[in-house]
This record gives sequence, C-alpha cells and structure tokens, in this order.
Amino acid sequence: MASSSPSSPSVPAFSYQLWKYHVFISFRGVDTRKNIVDHLYKALLQRGISTYKDDETLPRGELIRQSLMKAIKDSYIAIIVFSKNFANSSWCLEELSHIMKCRDTRGLIVIPIFHKVSPSVIQKCGEALFEHKLKNEKKAKSWRKALVYACSISGLET
Repeated sequence: MASSSPSSPSVPAFSYQLWKYHVFISFRGVDTRKNIVDHLYKALLQRGISTYKDDETLPRGELIRQSLMKAIKDSYIAIIVFSKNFANSSWCLEELSHIMKCRDTRGLIVIPIFHKVSPSVIQKCGEALFEHKLKNEKKAKSWRKALVYACSISGLET
C-alpha cells in the first residue's frame, strides 16, 4: 500500500491528524473488482491518497467484519461503488449500513458511484432484499433504509 507524507500537496493536511485512511472503497467484488474499483484504487494511490480496499488492505489473520467496520470508522471519505449485484451481498449491505451510520454520527463523507446501474434500480432491488428478509427481517429493513438513503446522495454514474 502506498502512503504519503503530510507534506504531500495532493491531500489536505488536516486529514493526517484524524484519519488512518482518506478513502474507504465499498464494492461488490464479483461485479467491479477487476475494472472500475482497481482503476479507482490505483488512481487514488498515485495521487498520494491513503485508500482502503479490502483485498489490498485487509490484514491477514484478522476478523473480517471487525476489520472492515474499523476501517470505515478510520476513514474520512467512503466511496460506495453500486453495481448490479451489490444488494445480493449481505457483506456489502452491512458495510453500507455502517457507512451511512457513520455519515450521520460523525460526518463521514459519502460518494456513491453507480456503475452500469441507475440509482432507481439500486433503491428497488426488491428480489435481493426479499431473500435477505427471509433470513432476518430487521436487518433487511435496516439495509433497505441505508440503500434508499445512499441513493439520495448526489453521486456519479458510469
């Protein structure tokens, strides 16, 4: 993982004092890991922006869920790359829910990117949420709320 020093002109100095990562990238690996997410990750690192991407940054041997939630808390910005199968993953939805909670409680900046899918499609994703609801209705409700909330934030479409 590349790191930069506080004298780097690319990143505001204040972020070094408060955050371990400038950016946390949330994504559905099967849809986006080998294309938009890899390009985004490399571009951020090239600009000296400390970026958390689970397959590159997750410490080996650590508990995945706890490490991801801590990395979100330790980040200044969260970029959520929504894709066709994002809502099929309970991991992605759990991350999303935590990201939106951090947005409300501590001002985490959230930037949604809609990769080959529109915000309205993500907001609906009824079939995926129905499957989750069968397993845990309370969580499914929370995830749906987080999806709708995230999709209401101005973002980018690719």
